Amino acid sequence: MNTARLPRRIARPAVGLVGVLGLGLVLTACADSGQGLARQACVHVHRSIALLDQASKETDPAKASTLDQQAVAELRTALPIAAEAAYDDGQWQALMTTLSESNRVSPNNLVPALTQQCAQADSSPFNQPPAPSSIPPPAPFSSS
Repeated sequence: MNTARLPRRIARPAVGLVGVLGLGLVLTACADSGQGLARQACVHVHRSIALLDQASKETDPAKASTLDQQAVAELRTALPIAAEAAYDDGQWQALMTTLSESNRVSPNNLVPALTQQCAQADSSPFNQPPAPSSIPPPAPFSSS
């Protein structure tokens, strides 16, 4: 066996293995997080709110009813996406729960809560308020 060829025989599979592992890491990093899924659900919520707004301004009752039905359909489309977001990250439970009420409560009554919940989903994680704490702030510095 030629020892000069041995490093090449090992190098090719090693490069291939490193490439496959690197691709796997990249794809894992791109997977949807809870916030990404919540944002997807909120796309439907925003559409629904726009349809509800259109319906409220519509003078033809038949057109208003059609717009209301489309708005409800958008909320129902958002529900399974929000459920997956809540499964991935419990902070989206409220969004899922509010959307699940769309079959029992008028969608117009859900708009304030959905607007607030989607504002949180659409914001950067760096803009979220800090978690509440029971630790008091440090005492002010006094120079004696």
